[in-house]
Amino acid sequence: MKTASISETKNNLSALIDEVKGGEVVLITDRGKPVAQIVAACGLEASPGRVERLEREGVLRRGSGKAVLKGPPLNVRGSVLEALLHERERGR
Repeated sequence: MKTASISETKNNLSALIDEVKGGEVVLITDRGKPVAQIVAACGLEASPGRVERLEREGVLRRGSGKAVLKGPPLNVRGSVLEALLHERERGR
């Protein structure tokens, strides 16, 4: 497993992605502490139970599938700019 800091990752992302495509796993660190991991995405669909395993490990949290809109509905007439300015005036 290859390790890279956040700044190394930003500066060398294309090269790291090429390594991941070749089967390498890259561990991203922030001040020496692991914070993320880059792995190849190919074949994820073929891994039964992967989503459930990631959920159990606390890596993934599924959404409820429901969008929650707060506040009163906007007036759909007029321009988007007018709606934005109206929201800003109301402090939303």
